[in-house]
Amino acid sequence: MKAEANQPMRSSIYLETTIPSYITGRLSRDLVTAAHQGITQAWWDQRRDEYDLFISVVVLDEARSGDPEAAEKRLELLANVPTIEITDQMVVLSRRLADELPLPASADVDALHIAVAAVGEMDYLLTWNYLKHIANATLRKQIESVCRSQGYDPPTICTPYELMGEW
Repeated sequence: MKAEANQPMRSSIYLETTIPSYITGRLSRDLVTAAHQGITQAWWDQRRDEYDLFISVVVLDEARSGDPEAAEKRLELLANVPTIEITDQMVVLSRRLADELPLPASADVDALHIAVAAVGEMDYLLTWNYLKHIANATLRKQIESVCRSQGYDPPTICTPYELMGEW
């Protein structure tokens, strides 16, 4: 991504599937999840235009699943977000992450999200998947180490709250 003359380069963000899900989903009864939804919607409305946003076919596949009405809302939200194609390098890094991190087999798609963001040279990977596999503080150093060992700068894995700046 090159900035136009006299314009600063904007940071790039890879949106993991929890982001469109939190924006378009029904308000959760769980207070913490409801707060995360509100923060995500506020970030989307107030700050998203400050960044170059990207998704992958993995995000689209996940967004298509589940309730058809909810899937339609997620896909509509993502309609104008550029899609990164999955490359062999992304698959290799994803396998390495899955092999070297203490992740269950069901987390292979999470490893692929990280690999797409790293190989795709994203500045940030935006997610609420922090308790499980992606933005887990106990795994962050390992994720970064694996990415660097394969020659990639890891993205900063964060939540919309962290990118809101001053409220």
